[in-house]
Amino acid sequence: MKASQVKTPKAGAYKLSCGHLLPFGVSHVPTGVNFSIFSAHATACTLVLFKSNIEAPVAEIPFPPEYRLGHVWAMVVHDLSFEDLEYGFRFDGPMSPRDGHFFDASKILLDPYAREIVGREEWMGKPSNSHKPIFRSRVPGAIEVLEPCRVQRVQNNDLIIYEMHLRGFTRHESSGVKNPGTFAGLAEKAAYLKNLGVNCVELMPVFEFDEAENHRTNPITGDPLCNYWGYSTVGFFAPKSSYAAGASEGLPVREMKEMVTALHKSGIEVMLDVVFNHTAEGGADGPVFSFRGIDNKTWYILDEKGAFANYSGCGNTVNCNYPAVREFVINCLRYWAAEYHIDGFRFDLASILGRDTKGAPLANPPLLEFLAHDPVLADCKLVAEAWDAGGLYQVGNFPAYGRWMEWNGKYRDCARRFLKGDPGMVGEMVQRIMGSPDLYAAAGRKPTASVNFITCHDGFTLRDLFSYNGKHNLENGETNNDGSNDNLSWNCGTEGPTNDADTLELRLRHSKNAMALLMVSQGVPMLSMGDECGRTQRGNNNAYCHDADWNWMNWEPDEDGKKLLHFTKAMIAFRKDNAVLRQTEFLSERDQVGSGYPDISWHGVLPWHPDWTPGSRSLAFMLCGRHSQAIGGNHQFIYVVCNMYYQPLTFGLPVLPKTMQWHRFADTGLPEPMDVCPIGKEEHLPNQKSYSAREWSIAILVGK
Repeated sequence: MKASQVKTPKAGAYKLSCGHLLPFGVSHVPTGVNFSIFSAHATACTLVLFKSNIEAPVAEIPFPPEYRLGHVWAMVVHDLSFEDLEYGFRFDGPMSPRDGHFFDASKILLDPYAREIVGREEWMGKPSNSHKPIFRSRVPGAIEVLEPCRVQRVQNNDLIIYEMHLRGFTRHESSGVKNPGTFAGLAEKAAYLKNLGVNCVELMPVFEFDEAENHRTNPITGDPLCNYWGYSTVGFFAPKSSYAAGASEGLPVREMKEMVTALHKSGIEVMLDVVFNHTAEGGADGPVFSFRGIDNKTWYILDEKGAFANYSGCGNTVNCNYPAVREFVINCLRYWAAEYHIDGFRFDLASILGRDTKGAPLANPPLLEFLAHDPVLADCKLVAEAWDAGGLYQVGNFPAYGRWMEWNGKYRDCARRFLKGDPGMVGEMVQRIMGSPDLYAAAGRKPTASVNFITCHDGFTLRDLFSYNGKHNLENGETNNDGSNDNLSWNCGTEGPTNDADTLELRLRHSKNAMALLMVSQGVPMLSMGDECGRTQRGNNNAYCHDADWNWMNWEPDEDGKKLLHFTKAMIAFRKDNAVLRQTEFLSERDQVGSGYPDISWHGVLPWHPDWTPGSRSLAFMLCGRHSQAIGGNHQFIYVVCNMYYQPLTFGLPVLPKTMQWHRFADTGLPEPMDVCPIGKEEHLPNQKSYSAREWSIAILVGK
C-alpha cells in the first residue's frame, strides 16, 4: 500500500501507510508509530492523538477502509514524535445493547493493549466521571527502560509465599522508606522480606485501576472510600501509575522493573494477582471507556437479550474462551513474563477462565490448557483461585494440565475449625497436613498443587481471626452486610480489643499455633501481609475500600506482634531446614527406605494410637527425615503435638532409634523466649517418654 496523505480538520496533513497487524497496540517502526486494534463488529475506527495535559485532541485520523484486514485496523503514522504523545480510538457501529453493541463514536476509548496509561498519576488525585473517563493511552518509548534481572526459579515445594498490597506495605509513616506506597518503597523492603524467610511475594493487583471509582464515604468518619484493593482492572498491560514515585513518561514502567530487580537480587520471586474474570466497566450502568465501546459482544459473556452475565459478582464477565479474548489474555501474560520477568500469576476467580462463551463450565477449557503449555510461560507459576461468584467451586478438581496450583480454601476452613477446637476435625486435618491427597492424588497431582493458607487479603487478618466472632464492617458504608458471615473465627472470650492479660496471651498463642501448623503442612504455605507481626483491621473482614493507616502495614508492632514475628521467622527457618516438610510426592504412611519407621505416622495421647473419634481435639504426628527426597537434607525426626482441647494433655512419645533423643524446638504454650529455640540448639527433654502440652497449643519436637 502506498503512503497517502489524509487531512483532518484538526491535524492538517499526516503521512500514513498501511500498518502492521501485529503486535496489537502501539509499536515503533523505523519511520513512525504503528497503531493496530481489533474489533469484530465496528464499522469504522478513528485514531485520536493528544499532547500530555491538553484536553482537546491535536489530531483525529480515520483509518482508511483499505487499512483494515479481517477485523483488524492497522496504520503507521509517519514522522510522528512520540514525546508527550497520548492517544485513543473512536469506534463507530450500532448502538444496540439488546444485540450486545455499545458503539458510540463520541467516546474516545482506551487501547486494551496500552502499556502506559495516564490519568491516575496521583492517588485519588482526580474525581471519576463515568461519562467522561479520565484515562488515556500513552505512546511508550520516550525514555530508556531498564531490563530487570532474572532470578533462579524457586521449586514449587520450596515456595513460601507472602501476599501483600503494594501500597499498603510501605504507606505507613513507620515504614521509613523514601517513597512510601510505591514500587520503589517495596524495593527498599526487600531485605525485610529476605530476613523473614519468604521467597515469593504475591502482589495484589498492580495493573492500572481507578481507585476513585467508589463514590461513597465512611459513615463513621466521613472520609472518602475508594477501590483500595484494585480488583477492577482498567488496563491489563500497564503498571499502576500512582504506584510509582515518579509518574512522568515511562517512570511507572521503569520503577516496577527496578522493584522486580531488587526482589530478584534478594532471591525473592514476584507473582502478580491478575483479574481476567471482569473489567472495570461494570454492569449495564457502568462506564464505557474501552472494551465495551470497542467490541462489547466479543469481550463479554452476554445472554440472549444482550445482558451481561455476572459470574464475577462485579457486573460483567470476560468472555475468556472466545478465541480473540483468549489470545489477549495469553499475550498479556507473555508480556509481563518477558518484559518484566514476572515469575508467576495468581488468577482471581479463576473458575471463570474455564467457562465457555455462554457461561457453561468446560471439561477442557482452551485458555487454561494454553496457559499450562505456553512456551513463554513454561517457568511461571500458575495459581488458581478455584471458584467464582457464580457458584463454580473447583478446589481439588480445577483443570490443572499438570501445571496449575490452587488456593486451597478447604485447608483454610479446616485449619480454622481445628485450631479453635471444633470437634470432628481431626480426620480432615490429617488430609490437609499431608498436602490434601484426598483432593489431588487421584488425578495424579502433587502436594504442591495445594497453596495452603489460613488468612489472606479477603477476610480477617490472623490477629482478628482470634479477636472477633463477627465482622465489623460498618465503616464500609454497606450497613455491615458486605463480607463473609462465616469466618470460623473465635474471639477467645472477648469481642475486640481488651486489656485482659489472659485473653491476650491466648490470642497470641493461637496466632503462633496457626503459623506452626501452616509451616509443618505439606504443600505450599502462604502468609498474608502483616500476619507475621499481628496486623489488625479492627474486625473488618472486607477492607477493600479503606486507604487508611489501620489498613496499612504498621512497622512498629506492639509487644505481642514482635513476639509473633520472632516465632514466625523461626518457623519459616525450620521448614527450610527440614526437607521432609517440603515433599514433592505424597507421603505414603509406609517405610519405603528401610528406616524402621513410616514416612509419616499418626498418634494421640498414646503413641501409635490416634484418636479418630468425633469428639477428639488432639492429634500428633511424626515425620521420619530419612524419607526426605532431598539429597543431603536434614534427616532428623519431627514430632508435632497438637492439643486443641480446652485442658492440658500428656502425650506419650514414640521410641527413637537408640542413638537419638527427643529435643524441643517449639512450644506455643510456653512463654517467650522458651516458645522457640534456635535451629541446632533445641532443648533436650529430660523426660523421653512423655510430653505435657498446654490447652490450645502446638509443640514441635525433633529427634536427633
